[in-house]
Amino acid sequence: MILSRPLVVGSNSPRRKEIMASAGFEFTVMVRPTDEVFPEDLPAHEVPVYLASLKAACFEGEMDEAIILCADTVVIVDGRILNKPASREEAVSMLKSLSNKTHQVVTGVCIKTGEEYDTFSDTAFVSFKDLSDEEIAYYLDTCHPFDKAGSYGVQDFIGMIGIPKIEGSFYTVMGLPVHLVYEHLKKYIQWN
Repeated sequence: MILSRPLVVGSNSPRRKEIMASAGFEFTVMVRPTDEVFPEDLPAHEVPVYLASLKAACFEGEMDEAIILCADTVVIVDGRILNKPASREEAVSMLKSLSNKTHQVVTGVCIKTGEEYDTFSDTAFVSFKDLSDEEIAYYLDTCHPFDKAGSYGVQDFIGMIGIPKIEGSFYTVMGLPVHLVYEHLKKYIQWN
């Protein structure tokens, strides 16, 4: 799939790169350091679009001919955001807070072309079974999910054995609502 402008994915996430490549997009990866701080009074479901926009703004004044795609994903349980865990203990605590509950995963996207910012988000509801201490320990030991919001990857062991139900897009939970990204990039596709 060829786009009329070069596509730059502003993310180091292996999952986002995998999703975009699997969907047939040709792109380069370029990341700008971003201070991922958001206002404390910002509603949790608005945080991912806010952070994705911050990431895209770091490209301001450069590569105006390119399409810059940035994204951010948050896990929300009991009204609070679970970020990436800072330690194993925090990862255990996060997974225990998700155990036997349904939580929200919101992925926000910002597509920057020149000075135009196109933002959107998608929400999925993820239900976890009751996770045992042994399952959590095994998961942390084998999958090392310390770079993932909420301490888990839906495509990993814990998702395979611990998530009986998802309402919404699997790819939103994985880190990029590619069905929406495609719709927003469709105007740039050259099919021949």
